[in-house]
Amino acid sequence: MSISEKITSEEAIRLEDKHGAHNYHPLPVVLERGEGVHVWDVEGKKYYDFLSAYSAVNQGHCHPKIVGAMTKQAEKLTLTSRAFHNDILGKYEKFATEYFNFDKLLPMNTGAEAVETAIKIARKWAYERKGVDEAEAQIVVCENNFHGRTTTIISFSNDEGARKNFGPYTPGFIKIAYDDPDALEEVLKNNKNIAGFLVEPIQGEAGVYVPSEGFLTRAKELCEQHNILFIADEVQTGIARTGKLLAVDHENIKPDILILGKAISGGVYPVSAVLADNEVMDVIQPGQHGSTFGGNPVACAVAMAALEVIRDENLAENAEKLGNLFRRRLNDFIRTSGIVNLVRGKGLLNAIVIDDSEDSSTAWDICMKLKENGLLAKPTHGNIIRFAPPLVMNEAQLNDCVDIIIKTLKEFERE
Repeated sequence: MSISEKITSEEAIRLEDKHGAHNYHPLPVVLERGEGVHVWDVEGKKYYDFLSAYSAVNQGHCHPKIVGAMTKQAEKLTLTSRAFHNDILGKYEKFATEYFNFDKLLPMNTGAEAVETAIKIARKWAYERKGVDEAEAQIVVCENNFHGRTTTIISFSNDEGARKNFGPYTPGFIKIAYDDPDALEEVLKNNKNIAGFLVEPIQGEAGVYVPSEGFLTRAKELCEQHNILFIADEVQTGIARTGKLLAVDHENIKPDILILGKAISGGVYPVSAVLADNEVMDVIQPGQHGSTFGGNPVACAVAMAALEVIRDENLAENAEKLGNLFRRRLNDFIRTSGIVNLVRGKGLLNAIVIDDSEDSSTAWDICMKLKENGLLAKPTHGNIIRFAPPLVMNEAQLNDCVDIIIKTLKEFERE
């Protein structure tokens, strides 16, 4: 079977089921093409994409500037490894550090790799700058977090599906409740070995859980008081998704370590990055961390183009405006709805909570009906549906999508 041979949705799903590992449970739709806010399946049906590859495609599908940067660079030089310099890595590092206001950038490929990198940096900083005894460093994390699925990361996850039968688990982590500054303060007061506090400014996979206003500010203050690194995982919430360039910008916080991925490439190539100032990043010396593909020329060209699109097309401002419209219209519907409890989010990262138990199929059934009605979304945690369209969406398109969502939800209203 050649790559250009046309197949049906049924055939594509059968091939994946037979020849691929069953580590995902996707909605039964087989996509062939994407442009802007739309995708098309192999039979030619058009859909609104309301997931954006988990916020990787913030700039819209196949943005011509980003794709152009990728193809132009790919025709010239794709990979050198870090055994040699290339002519674009330094340009990218200068561009990105100035863009996000940090001294240094460490390039990686995936979000989980970037989280692992941040953990290593924080531990090494604790030993070499803070004076923690070697192998004693602890990192504080939050319950219901999602930072990836490597063996270290699942060691501090609450998700039993990701954890069970993958042990033994990596030590060195303390879990506290999310959105609870008192719990953080108690841990920091009673443990001199804390290296950092790793936190999602909004917990996306947990169901777009937005913390109380002031939580991040208080957490940063506590970290400063106790000489702890504040580590912001903005893999999903960063790059304009929540109506600001970074979600921490809603409280004017600068993390000690910033983790980025997904939309830093516009979804066309795997790119991630860890940023920090010199006092933190300079603990990493040659040979202590790296990646063959990290900082490759294609990734650098793509990331610069993707970040330029965010800035030049004012996508953070658009996300803020359309997010307010989305929540206003959904809240109007919820006032008379028996199927939806609430809508929550910031910018164009939102979720609705279905009035049913987490082990019910209602949210999945609603997403299946949304698919029939021309809009793609996916449940998380059983009874929650996450909505995250590309940020290039306009107001008319958003209203069209809200019409589809409300129409679909009305079909599930109880008598």
